[in-house]
Amino acid sequence: MLESISNLFFFRNFRAKRFRNKFANCFQSEFAEEFLQLLLNLMSLMFYLDRDFRRNIKDFNARYLFKSRDSGITVAAVFRNGKMKVLEKEIDGTNVTVIFKDHKALKNFLLSPKPDILQAILNQDVTYTGNLNYLSKFAYMAKHLQLMTTGGL
Repeated sequence: MLESISNLFFFRNFRAKRFRNKFANCFQSEFAEEFLQLLLNLMSLMFYLDRDFRRNIKDFNARYLFKSRDSGITVAAVFRNGKMKVLEKEIDGTNVTVIFKDHKALKNFLLSPKPDILQAILNQDVTYTGNLNYLSKFAYMAKHLQLMTTGGL
């Protein structure tokens, strides 16, 4: 009886639940970042292996930064001299910076069967700074990669 009163008085259940939720969000945020890195590394590998896919980045030099509003997710992609490099840090001089509202917005966007960047912007799940054409080109390459890996092409 005394223990239940002290739990009620000190809000132990509330604090434990809040801690569990924070922990789960950190884990999910890390999962979303790892999944984005995996996608970018797969794209980099396909540029190396597939000559037709590599044509997408012929004479293409660009710097992309993907991050969440709380900076829990930070991944960069640098295209230079027909190659792509993936970095897990913020970079300067980006052509476009894509900012996801949170890990859920990133996960929903990446795992969507038909990702629509304009709808995500309108829903304010995604914001960006920089040139929208670079973002469109990246979305095209990511969709092309998805179709290649699932046998859609």
